[in-house]
Amino acid sequence: MSARTQARPHAAAGEQTAGPSWSGVVSLGLGIFAIVMSEFLPASLLPVIADDLRVSEGTAGQAVSSTALAAVLSALLVSVILPRTDRRRVMIGLTLLAAVSNLIVAVAPTFSVLLAARLVLGVALGGFWAMATAMAAQLVPADHVGRALTVINSGVAAATVVAVPFGAWLGGVWGWRGVFLLAAGVAVLALIVQVATLPSVSAEAAGALGAFGSVLRSGVALAGLFAALMIFGGHFTGFTYVRVAAQSLSGIDSGGFAMLLLVFGVAGFLGTVLSGPLADRAPRVGMVLFPAVLGIGMLLMYLTGGSVLGLFAAVAVWGFGFGGVPTTILSWGARSEPTRLEQIGGLIVMVCNIGIALGAVGGGVLVDRVSAGIPLVAGGVLAVAGAVMLVSLRPQR
Repeated sequence: MSARTQARPHAAAGEQTAGPSWSGVVSLGLGIFAIVMSEFLPASLLPVIADDLRVSEGTAGQAVSSTALAAVLSALLVSVILPRTDRRRVMIGLTLLAAVSNLIVAVAPTFSVLLAARLVLGVALGGFWAMATAMAAQLVPADHVGRALTVINSGVAAATVVAVPFGAWLGGVWGWRGVFLLAAGVAVLALIVQVATLPSVSAEAAGALGAFGSVLRSGVALAGLFAALMIFGGHFTGFTYVRVAAQSLSGIDSGGFAMLLLVFGVAGFLGTVLSGPLADRAPRVGMVLFPAVLGIGMLLMYLTGGSVLGLFAAVAVWGFGFGGVPTTILSWGARSEPTRLEQIGGLIVMVCNIGIALGAVGGGVLVDRVSAGIPLVAGGVLAVAGAVMLVSLRPQR
């Protein structure tokens, strides 16, 4: 399907308008790669950013929470502010915002300017994620939505496999500002691919505000959203400060930490690949498997991270669990609200980013006031509790 093919207005979830467009799905995955790479970079560069801008590591961690807070508003408002805009144009515009954000971060003279730029990234992050499920459902057949989400979420795995470890290493060569310049270039590349391949997709028929209200009146949907809050909040309580924790537990150097993130990313890629087929064929297995394994990996890192072998093994477990979480939760939302995909997608992104923000803030308090390793314990317990809650929900029709 050509990038200019017009989708039929108000297509139902999974309904095709001009045939499947897997090239469009791939372009969304590249956009996710560029945006999530930008989101995660402070975790791998936290100490050097803090030192250069003369703030504490706990304060520097708010570069993550500020992005998440902006993403909350963007996820909720994008479908309300742009109710009829071609979703192709929306996605391209959000990718452009990510490029601009990274350029500003790269030249930021103060931490306040950096935070402002990270708010811009949050707008791109929240809006892109909120639209991803609805876009996937219109680009592929209904029984392949889980696989399409796997392709899109492979951008997350690719960011952790390649970009974040490479950024940790490259930060020592180019400096952290050079890494963000590179991230801006990747976002521009994603923008070019989207312009060339992403088909036009009309907005959903349901009125945005009324559809949000319908979703929020569902007790099952609310419980699932709370479970997602716990899972993402737990993950980012530890992951925002993973470099600080790893160095405290094992004394690992910057080269070793880059390898640690590479292991996390490779394991995450394997989790992402498995999550798509499970989401389509055995969704409840994925609902408990991935977030529970995520939490167990965090706890194992705290318990065994004093040894190099234990540290790497625990991070592999953690990464595998996290790799499958985005597809699992977004697929749960698509099954729960198949006629309100933009709205449930927006709410999922909202609660996940609230979780990210709370995790970054809470983890920063624990790092500064308790110890560098204790966020792993708090985050691991939260993630496992979220897994139990998610799988206990009644199956959706």
